[in-house]
Amino acid sequence: MSIAIRLTTTGGPDVLTIAQVAPTDPGAGEVWLEQEAIGVNYLDVTQRSGAVPIALPSGLGLEAAGRVASVGPDVTNVTPGDRVAYILGPIGSYASGRLYPANRLIRLPDNLSAEDAATVLFKGITAHYLLHSTCTVGPGTVVLLYGAAGALGQIMVPWAKSLGAFVIGVVSKETSVSRAQDAGCDTVLVWGASDLAAEVTRITGGQKAHVVYDGIGKPTFTASLDCLRPRGMMVSIGASAGAPDPVSLGVLNAKGSLYLTRPGLSAHATELGEYRHRAAAVFAAVAEGIIKPTAWKSFPLSDVAEAHATFENGQAAGAILLRP
Repeated sequence: MSIAIRLTTTGGPDVLTIAQVAPTDPGAGEVWLEQEAIGVNYLDVTQRSGAVPIALPSGLGLEAAGRVASVGPDVTNVTPGDRVAYILGPIGSYASGRLYPANRLIRLPDNLSAEDAATVLFKGITAHYLLHSTCTVGPGTVVLLYGAAGALGQIMVPWAKSLGAFVIGVVSKETSVSRAQDAGCDTVLVWGASDLAAEVTRITGGQKAHVVYDGIGKPTFTASLDCLRPRGMMVSIGASAGAPDPVSLGVLNAKGSLYLTRPGLSAHATELGEYRHRAAAVFAAVAEGIIKPTAWKSFPLSDVAEAHATFENGQAAGAILLRP
């Protein structure tokens, strides 16, 4: 028997329950996966809490890595025994084994373990589209990034640096400064310790940032706009502290003809060709040493509630994995 995490209502980590699941013969285009490592992402937490609605009852999780155990009819891209990983739907990666569409599986290179893949694939593809598609970051780009010491930040910062960017990291507390520096930030600011826009203006010699990646939301949004140079881009990548207030188009004009966008992963990794291209770019960045796939902590799958609580209370200092 396999185990899978289920929820019938939204709420705190205690709504997550464990169910026994019998392995199922895969149908056309499907495989049965025996999973070895499962990535925990911010989207999982927001779906569990109800902030991002999902149909209930449901499984949870959108990223894992493991081995193909069996394949259904019409599957030609993988065979039993192949080491693979995936991100995005169908939801339900919090499981020791599961059915999954074969065409969304990504073969793992020999130099990448299942744990490494579950650490970097979801966040790495996110970083790739943010740095290459949402805003084309390159030599001389001044990047302001909140959460520079977190799991996504530890991928985005070195990747942006490898592209030639100047990275200003923002962290929530003094104890996170060294992690952001170790990730490669050129300078690190602590939110609330000073006037953020004034500090960014000083650091950049009055030029300010080309792009701001803000995953905090309501309390930081106005300051983020004030950190941008004329025709700079404000990228809202989440709202961990609440959704920002509505923005008047006139405000964007008054602050320098700013661009504002709220991108999402599904729009950048659903089409199979694009998805595979971005996954290949992530694996190449790992092979080149740009990204270092180091998980902060792994929890047994049965301790998923503790993993979510750790994620939410600010204790996590990097990526969290679940271990089936």
